[in-house]
Amino acid sequence: MVDVFSGRLLVSKDGHSVDPEEALKNKVVGLYFSAGWCSPCRDFTPVLCDFYTELVEESQSPAPFEVVFISSDHSAEEMVGYMHSMHGDWLALPFHDPYKHDLKKKYNITAIPKLVIVKQTGEVITDKGRKQIREKGLSCFQNWLEGADIFQNFSS
Repeated sequence: MVDVFSGRLLVSKDGHSVDPEEALKNKVVGLYFSAGWCSPCRDFTPVLCDFYTELVEESQSPAPFEVVFISSDHSAEEMVGYMHSMHGDWLALPFHDPYKHDLKKKYNITAIPKLVIVKQTGEVITDKGRKQIREKGLSCFQNWLEGADIFQNFSS
């Protein structure tokens, strides 16, 4: 993951800059391509919030998982509003960072919402994160973890 965001900063929900190398180290990462104006996005975001909360915040041993939001909102204000009203306590690529276009191209994003689950290297584990969460719930995380080559004791 360090490879994907190398030399860049991410932002937290409260607007603080975050070093991706530290925040994403040894974690499975969900790249969440989404926007507040998108109805299917607004439909899935609460599902992703619940998934993230159960996996990371309410678990006795937090899962090695992080979400990075890649915005397709029309303005920085829209992005911040969407993050504050609907998002979990996860990270985002700053709105004005042109790198979001490179990420959309790299991961072949043609429609949103899209949740691409990636390894530390940025290599895709699955580009069907949204479908898997909807169909399998928390149990899909174990498959992602195995695909990520992160060896930890984790039970869902």
